[in-house]
Amino acid sequence: MKIESFEGIVLGEINYKDSSKILNVLTEKYGIVGILSKGCRNIKSKLRGVSRKLLYGTFHVYYRPNGLSTLIAVDVIQSFPKTLMDLERISYASFLMDLIQQATREMQESEIFFLLRDTLMKIEEGLPPLALTNILQVKLLDYLGVAPSIDACSCCGSNKQIVTLSSDAGGYICKDCYQNEPLVSDKTIKMIRMYYYVDIPSITKLEVSSETSKEIDTFLDDYYNRFTGLYVKSKDFLKKIPTSLKK
Repeated sequence: MKIESFEGIVLGEINYKDSSKILNVLTEKYGIVGILSKGCRNIKSKLRGVSRKLLYGTFHVYYRPNGLSTLIAVDVIQSFPKTLMDLERISYASFLMDLIQQATREMQESEIFFLLRDTLMKIEEGLPPLALTNILQVKLLDYLGVAPSIDACSCCGSNKQIVTLSSDAGGYICKDCYQNEPLVSDKTIKMIRMYYYVDIPSITKLEVSSETSKEIDTFLDDYYNRFTGLYVKSKDFLKKIPTSLKK
């Protein structure tokens, strides 16, 4: 086995034997890599603090392309301390990591690594985690090949007089094609398009009303259920977070 170094984000961890863990690490170069962290559960292990979910760093491993790689060391880039100490932030971060772990079974795109990394960084900075989660969800649909129509009516292709957003129809609906779909606010219609096109690293401020956030989140839940086949159990927990915590 050769020694390789690459940046990665730990999406998940599984206890292995008496004192080790298997880490599922998202990387730009190789997609998700399974890494064995030997003895990391021992109190004196130098790998103990870096062998956990939600850690971003440069991983030095004995790389095995068709099996488990073995961890040598990690140079921590971001440990997300604020996220780990906040129920709302850690809940959304966990959902995003679970979502990405499922989505990468369907495709392998190097851009997914940066999409998740940049979103987690913004959550750590304190920007609204629900809005950031929805931004990633909207962008991810493009990589999954099922992006909604948010430039024109999903029924006729017109970009005039868009009146609502429908998961059943696959995106925007104009006034002429509207039948009896639930209406959403003009702000929601504009914001979901902004979510698709915004450059996440450039976001410094993100103010979204609770009404708009709820409408976008409901649309995305329905859309994912209808078009992706992905089910992320941790999403159920997000719905139990008190409304007062959600921004």
